[in-house]
Amino acid sequence: MAEKALTAVIQEAYIQGISTRSVDDLVKALGMSGISKSQVSRLCEEIDERVKAFLERPIEGDWPYLWIDATYVKVRAQGREFGRIVSVAVTVAVGVNSDGRREVLGMDIGPSEAETFWTGFLRKLTRRGLRGVKLVVSDAHEGIKAAVSKVLTATWQRCRVHFMRNILAHAGRSGRRVVSAFVATAFAQDDAEKASRQWRLVADQLRPKVPKRAALMDEAEHDVLATMSFPQQHRTKLHSTNPLERLNGEIKRRTDVVGIFPNEAAITRLVGAILLEQNDEWSVQRARYISLETIAAMGDDEPVSLPVLGD
Repeated sequence: MAEKALTAVIQEAYIQGISTRSVDDLVKALGMSGISKSQVSRLCEEIDERVKAFLERPIEGDWPYLWIDATYVKVRAQGREFGRIVSVAVTVAVGVNSDGRREVLGMDIGPSEAETFWTGFLRKLTRRGLRGVKLVVSDAHEGIKAAVSKVLTATWQRCRVHFMRNILAHAGRSGRRVVSAFVATAFAQDDAEKASRQWRLVADQLRPKVPKRAALMDEAEHDVLATMSFPQQHRTKLHSTNPLERLNGEIKRRTDVVGIFPNEAAITRLVGAILLEQNDEWSVQRARYISLETIAAMGDDEPVSLPVLGD
């Protein structure tokens, strides 16, 4: 399915004259030089129908965990700015339901990652039936954080991997090892209260020598430690956007072949087909992403908020 979509998008780009030299070579290698616009149209129509049905399907049941992220691709602008090449954000949402199964829940395309865009994206998911979300995992972005609070009223987890990259930036090799080991002691705690206490202890130890890193820890404490209020068996799969990073990597690999998309419909066609393919693969896996026993034990209880400790 994804290969057909890639072929269709390359053909459409080629016909519209915006393909790069590498795409030209690929087109020739695939023997597409003689394809007509009507043939491309028929192929696109077939794929578009399946992708549309997948991306607009009802979302049923409860989805306690949700990951959202965006990647960027280039497209030829339409309307008044026709012909100009612009970068657009392609957002993807992946969730785990109350059976512990993982699914791709949706995607959207927008000019940027502003709060209004993320709010609109999450509202589209809720209109399709998304409910029961207790934790949303994403990179640090004020637009996402505000949209999650406004639409889902769920706890927000800042991706731990991205936070560690930020706090270790510009440090020497030995400095990175020391800071990383210190911060990891907070993640190793059993519960939210102990993790918060250890986090502040580490920040205070760093403050005299590296005040900027200590300030970063102060600011990010509750967001980076959000998963500590959730079942211990789930935390290793909840603290980062890694599940989406791998999917985004595959999206980038396929979209880089196209280079510049002729329009947003072509982006939806290719990315939607990749997501459909991945979702089908997940659906036939015997093992659940999170075990049924541990996710069922969550019941309807809300996670405890991280305590605010005194100085």
